[in-house]
Amino acid sequence: MPMKMPTTIDRRLLLQRAVMLGAALPFAGLIGSARGEAPDLVARRVFFDNPDYLNVRLSPDGTQLSYVAPLDGVNNLWVAPLSDLKAARPVTRVTDRNISAGYRWAHTNRHVVFFRERDGDENWRAASVDITDGKVVPLTPETGVKAFVQESDRKFPDEMLLRHNQRDKRYFDLYRVNVVTGTSELVYENHDYVGLITDSAFQLRLAYRLIADGSAEVFERRPDGSWAPFMTVPIADTDTTQMLDFSADGKTLYLIDSRGRDKAALFALDMATRQTTLLAADDDADIVRAIFDENRRPLAALAITDRMHWHAVDQSVASDLADLARYGAGDISFVSNSDDLQLGTVHFERDTESGEYALLDRRTREVRKLFTQRHTLDGVALRKLEPVVIPSRDGLRLNCYLTRPVEAEAGRVPLVLVIHGGPYYRDSWGFSPVHQWLASRGYAVLAVNYRGSTGFGKAFVTAADHEWGGKMHDDLIDAVDWAIAQGIADPKRVGFFGGSYGGYSALMAATKTPDVFACIVDLFGISNLVTFMATIPPYWGPWISVWKNRLGDPDTEAGRAFLVERSPLTHIDRAIKPILIAQGLRDVRVVAAESEQMVNALKQRGIPVTYVTFADEGHGFVRPENRLAFYGITEAFLAKHLGGRCQPIGNDFAGSSLKVETGAELVPGLRG
Repeated sequence: MPMKMPTTIDRRLLLQRAVMLGAALPFAGLIGSARGEAPDLVARRVFFDNPDYLNVRLSPDGTQLSYVAPLDGVNNLWVAPLSDLKAARPVTRVTDRNISAGYRWAHTNRHVVFFRERDGDENWRAASVDITDGKVVPLTPETGVKAFVQESDRKFPDEMLLRHNQRDKRYFDLYRVNVVTGTSELVYENHDYVGLITDSAFQLRLAYRLIADGSAEVFERRPDGSWAPFMTVPIADTDTTQMLDFSADGKTLYLIDSRGRDKAALFALDMATRQTTLLAADDDADIVRAIFDENRRPLAALAITDRMHWHAVDQSVASDLADLARYGAGDISFVSNSDDLQLGTVHFERDTESGEYALLDRRTREVRKLFTQRHTLDGVALRKLEPVVIPSRDGLRLNCYLTRPVEAEAGRVPLVLVIHGGPYYRDSWGFSPVHQWLASRGYAVLAVNYRGSTGFGKAFVTAADHEWGGKMHDDLIDAVDWAIAQGIADPKRVGFFGGSYGGYSALMAATKTPDVFACIVDLFGISNLVTFMATIPPYWGPWISVWKNRLGDPDTEAGRAFLVERSPLTHIDRAIKPILIAQGLRDVRVVAAESEQMVNALKQRGIPVTYVTFADEGHGFVRPENRLAFYGITEAFLAKHLGGRCQPIGNDFAGSSLKVETGAELVPGLRG
């Protein structure tokens, strides 16, 4: 739950995250559920294979186009002349695991910095690739290091500021790195700070750390290298305050700030006078992102309620939005610009068809299609993702998304509650592979932005303080009750599907409200809050004060007792319904022991549990082979307990690393 100051890959680009789940195994598997088998269903691969295009970006000079796309089934970096997209070619040839969708052009216009990790270990190492000859140069140590770009500017075309944690896994040191040669110079050895903020001159300007009450202390660096207090961000504002960028002259700091207000807004702060100027705000939601030009001028700010809402800071963006609206429907993301702002790439997000990347030509005011993001969706009948607002029992507005299957037109249908992780994250509108897959199998699907979800104001976030397994869970039950009252859901056929915090919620559903759900699917969920907090990765360590104050403090007797009470494992005697649990064995956020202790306790009590693991995955299933196999197993599990349709597995286990640890006999057609 870090205060969102510099992001990990591109601190001016909010990369949309989608939890990629899955599993796999090279042995015989699902033959098809005896209940509701339907060979004509849309293949799972259509929903869960790698997209055809991700993060389509212009080179700084606007002559080249880059994107991440599969090469022999593994995501790699591709480049094409903007004038001849058919001449696209891969410039990386990774064969083991997808590269990150987050990458950065260098201002040489011939080098791109990209990131890789191993088997889900989250150690993202950086390298540059020369697009002219394919030469790859490591920019950070090759193992055991988590790295990201801190700063890039055209004044230093051969260089970038990078941060990584080789010296101390808890803290990230600052390096000036030559992207052509790979040489690296230590700029600042960091022993104290969670975040460092630099400017376009590559000067370290601000840093922040977290103190015992969970607040953030921000310091300004003096010319002599010492630090002076700059501001304090209370714990209530840490999820809604972001320091974004300095102006080109370094005299103005742009930040998203919620201090003194509920909904975060975009401000300009004069570094000399400390006076702030409001640039953009939204009455209904936080400003969550701002985009800048290469001269570090803010152009627009984004708020998301049910859909995206852009607020133009510069009038040029108002013209852009009008041009894009005339071109087509969808929620718009500004992906990249050429340095001269004459060209830009944008993404149109849609719910009932594939997303689309397009080129915005500001010279001609024309918008031209570049790529369909998922060509396999062509001709597939998709269902709408309907924004709905559900009242909680204590009066909060829960922004939710509902997908109804065709069968819902004739009456009640089985419902799957799909709950996001974080918990300080949110569900958004657009194409959802999970929603579309489940709806195609005959299920209604309901995603809930429960209290603690971000983007709806800080009061909505703080309403989740000390409410893990409490009011946060009540919100989910209120959503189920709403779906039943609306005549959508069959109350006897409700399932739960969640990963990470959503997996914790799934286990809470199994042990707190077992009568509500017919079955549970838990992906790398937390079973014991005490052991979870004791095994967080080292680089989360500086954030532990926030967790202690929001969740519970395991270092005090009262706090530990509270965490034990809110742990699913404590209430294992209440579990009665079938559970499917999936775990990546390289997970550093929710370690495998969290799943294993739950599985062992369920087995001891004779509760039906199927446990599957993936040796080459971490916190989320990245390899398409693993995703396909996991969803095949889940499909059969849900069909057995909720009565939806199920497609034969076919070759969806091919190349997967799935291992069925226990309970193969409980899932129809699964055998080892």
